Amino acid sequence: MTITQQSFGQTAAGAPVELFILNNAAGLTVKITNYGGIIVSVLAPDRHGQFDDVVLGFDTLAGYLQKHPFFGALAGRYANRIANGKFTLDGVEYSLAVNNGPNHLHGGLHGFDKKVWQADAADNSLHLTTVSPDGDEGYPGTLTVTTIYTLTADNALRIEYNATTDRPTIINLTNHSYFNLAGSGDILAHELLINADRFTPVNENLIPTGELRPVEDTPFDFTQLTPIGARIEQADEQLQRAGGYDHNFVLNAAGDLSVLSARAVEPKSGRTLEMYTSQPGAQFYTGNFLDGTLTGKGGRVCGPRSGFCLETQHYPDSPNQPDFPSTVLTPGDTYRQTTIYKFGIL
Repeated sequence: MTITQQSFGQTAAGAPVELFILNNAAGLTVKITNYGGIIVSVLAPDRHGQFDDVVLGFDTLAGYLQKHPFFGALAGRYANRIANGKFTLDGVEYSLAVNNGPNHLHGGLHGFDKKVWQADAADNSLHLTTVSPDGDEGYPGTLTVTTIYTLTADNALRIEYNATTDRPTIINLTNHSYFNLAGSGDILAHELLINADRFTPVNENLIPTGELRPVEDTPFDFTQLTPIGARIEQADEQLQRAGGYDHNFVLNAAGDLSVLSARAVEPKSGRTLEMYTSQPGAQFYTGNFLDGTLTGKGGRVCGPRSGFCLETQHYPDSPNQPDFPSTVLTPGDTYRQTTIYKFGIL
């Protein structure tokens, strides 16, 4: 694998931003910027050897500096939603920014997706590091985070997250790439398998109710390859609340990187995507809130369901849900998360 580097512009405050281009011998190309740790582009071949960009985003940094739905970004300190922007830790209540209806979402107003990370290309990997000071966006503790991107010889993008803190805090990191294996159009004909027998249903504010509901006999059963659009319009309360899929799935293989957690197939191009993760959950999101007001790469309009996300994570609102796996990180411990997205061809 090779990594090259070029300027990607600068922020409104004048901070320089870089673009890193990862290539492997098989021809896969992944472009990542140290602004927000964003995966800007993934150029992958179809069954005929035709390359297309299979993630949504923008051609230039200017697009990412505007308000956008976290295209390709590192989300943190806490990915997904926290109800009412509040949580209690060791008897102390903390208040976070409310930036998604009544909820705190993806780290707040200036989360990890808007930070310029320190970058170092070493050992055929891209290392991005940031230090989030005590009180940043309302979170306790100084948090030091390193994210490592590695493109392997077998067309897998491996993302490793490590973090330490000097005070007890909460943490939930993920990557928020929107995939479209066709390269354009909507994703409704994509076939999806999610290795999960349960999901976490949500209330009207898209906060988990605390229940772990079986997917069997529901539109959430993706235990076999199923077109994403097959049941998305059904008169199901959960689908109607989210405007489609925007739910956390409880992965059967939680913590086991050797077991497939999800697989997507785009029948026309033959492109496939496999996902492996050490995390207990994955948020499956179908771009329900994309409304056509953003123009992405190549002048393509980002309309509803033009991309899907598989955000590996702990469950949403875990700090307020005592029955969910804990997201507390304490001094002396290290948060570790690994997710692999492997691209292939039928």
